[in-house]
Amino acid sequence: MASASVQRIKRKLPERIAQVRGDRSQRQFARDLGVFQQNVNRYENGTTPHTDFLITLATKENVSLDWLLLGKGRMKKK
Repeated sequence: MASASVQRIKRKLPERIAQVRGDRSQRQFARDLGVFQQNVNRYENGTTPHTDFLITLATKENVSLDWLLLGKGRMKKK
């Protein structure tokens, strides 16, 4: 995959994280996931999340990793 394509996909990740968070504050969302609020803030502002965070988010929020990382398929797993 060309690096420009990867960059376009990566730019959407913060939006998808915020979409999963919904109406919850970053602080509440971080508590729900068991992570620091500062990390949620960084990830929503474009820092690439650590793998552990992505797995935790997908597992605890029942979110598809394909959707989260690539924007493909449905947000929620069946």
